[in-house]
Amino acid sequence: MNRTATSTLALSLATLGTSSVAELTTAPDAWELLSQIEITETITDTSYRADKVFPEALTDAAAGFTIIGYAVPYAMPGQAVDTLMVVADMGDCPFCGASDHAGSLEVRLATPITGLEDGARIALTGDLELITDPETWQSAILRNARVVTG
Repeated sequence: MNRTATSTLALSLATLGTSSVAELTTAPDAWELLSQIEITETITDTSYRADKVFPEALTDAAAGFTIIGYAVPYAMPGQAVDTLMVVADMGDCPFCGASDHAGSLEVRLATPITGLEDGARIALTGDLELITDPETWQSAILRNARVVTG
């Protein structure tokens, strides 16, 4: 069985020179760019593959991404957070496994932060690692991320 689907990672892209969250809201919308990541899923009786094709504009700009989204921390309330999911829309399930849900992006922070509430709107800058592993649908992780303030 072969099936082609489009990844729906949620990522808002801006230049590293952006100095404030207000400026980020006017940055080019990369949600559409990331929705162009093509994933061809191949399932047989004995194997599984998820081969990815990344838009050239995305591969050219993998360092210095800034994302805006809603935080889903991987920690209990009050604990320091070093890993979180940023989702495009808190009202649409990012973990349901369907290709038509709102996008999501795993984020690894350079320095843990405290006081991050589930669902808080957040902007982060880091290095986008494109995931080519054919055994997963995951297409990217934002690493060495830091919070953009202002």
